[in-house]
Amino acid sequence: MRTNRLKQIWANGGAAINGWLAIPNGFSAEVMAHQGWDTLTVDMQHGVIDYQCAVDMFTAISTTSTVPVTRVPWLAPEHLMKALDAGAYGVICPMINSVEDAENLVAWTHYPPRGSRSFGPIRGLLYGGPDYPDHANDTVAVFAMIETRDGLDNVEDILRVPGLDAVYIGPSDLSLALGCRPGFDDVDKPVAEAIEYILAKAKEHGKVAGCHNGTPEYALKRIEMGFQFVTVSSDSRLLASGSQALLGQMRGALPASGGATY
Repeated sequence: MRTNRLKQIWANGGAAINGWLAIPNGFSAEVMAHQGWDTLTVDMQHGVIDYQCAVDMFTAISTTSTVPVTRVPWLAPEHLMKALDAGAYGVICPMINSVEDAENLVAWTHYPPRGSRSFGPIRGLLYGGPDYPDHANDTVAVFAMIETRDGLDNVEDILRVPGLDAVYIGPSDLSLALGCRPGFDDVDKPVAEAIEYILAKAKEHGKVAGCHNGTPEYALKRIEMGFQFVTVSSDSRLLASGSQALLGQMRGALPASGGATY
């Protein structure tokens, strides 16, 4: 079976740089994948991406060594199983609030006897190889998002659930849950303390911690803290910021009266 390079990075003590995909297009996913990201996450929760488009995006990412990951819309067996059948090598599940949630997440992403995942890896066989069913349980990376007050209060018990590989922090939702302003990087003190607490507990229990970031500077800070999975920006944000930078440069060189003349 194809090795999950994300798990290799973690096993070697490294941190993975993750890109985020919200645009529902195979070509844009392929362009992003060819830039050298360690992983790319197809966001089916808040991105404007349906299942068929996600399959096309996984296929496009597979033209490179970038690992295909997805954030599923919700904790539901049909979302998790179909994403894995489509060839995702990692799943990030939002709003994991309890041990029961974490146990269901693990069960629905693992084949029996370790779970209750239904058999039907249609594209997983193509991406992973013909022996996919024998090794999928140990190859796929499973993330629980910690982004609510309940999730924070129960994080230590969640981390004890066997089969869970990592926790992923959504700073904006966590901020709202703690009565603070939403944001990725320069968060309010209670959120910063909660992020440090989640990271410390993940280390205690031998799990990987990941976090969403708005800028490379903060992603690097969080790697220094001990995070081993950092998301930096997204395809839509990079498209906007790149356009703004180019237009700013162009506008600054044009006469004050208006646009270019041809």
